[in-house]
Amino acid sequence: MPEFSRLTGSSSGAQLDFVEREATPRELMRLSIQLHLSGLSLSDTVSILEKFGVEPARSTVHNWVQKAELQPTDGKQPDHIALDETVIQLDDQRYWLYAAVDSETNEFLHVKLYSTRTTALTSIFLTELREKHDVDDAVFLVDSAPWLKAALHGHGLRFRYETHGNRNAVERLFQEIKRRTSQFGNCFRNADLETAETWLQSYAYCWNQLI
Repeated sequence: MPEFSRLTGSSSGAQLDFVEREATPRELMRLSIQLHLSGLSLSDTVSILEKFGVEPARSTVHNWVQKAELQPTDGKQPDHIALDETVIQLDDQRYWLYAAVDSETNEFLHVKLYSTRTTALTSIFLTELREKHDVDDAVFLVDSAPWLKAALHGHGLRFRYETHGNRNAVERLFQEIKRRTSQFGNCFRNADLETAETWLQSYAYCWNQLI
């Protein structure tokens, strides 16, 4: 887990516009969100807060993460982008997590959860990515997936087939996501698509703050 000092140093990035409806001090709410997204279970996060005299339920911390609506910061201009997708389980249903990662900084640029993987959905993902970041001159690093190549070609974006090297950036981050979700029993249980996607986007935001 990242050092505590790094967590507290970056916790101010969480904009808690809903805080007026909460009794817990703003800084403790920010800290709890960062602790949970950085590796602590909900139970362990609650245990930390109890040391400050706050005793929220685990569901309360979960709701804070959802309400904060954290996402990776916009406005990046990467040179190389690792683009890929991986399976995420929601109960007994399979979904596909798309991710674009700056292969030089290891920062998440954009993440999205879909019910399947197709050229059309990949194109939607790329449209959202282009709205957030200046990627038109970037080189996308992809594997042999035809839907990735077809969508990139449709957008007129440059790409290169790569199985190792810089493209490993996205594979490493997927492994870390799998490690975190394994703490939920290898899947999100009793969660809908929107809830899981919000958690994953929040996780991506937190990762970018700590690298």
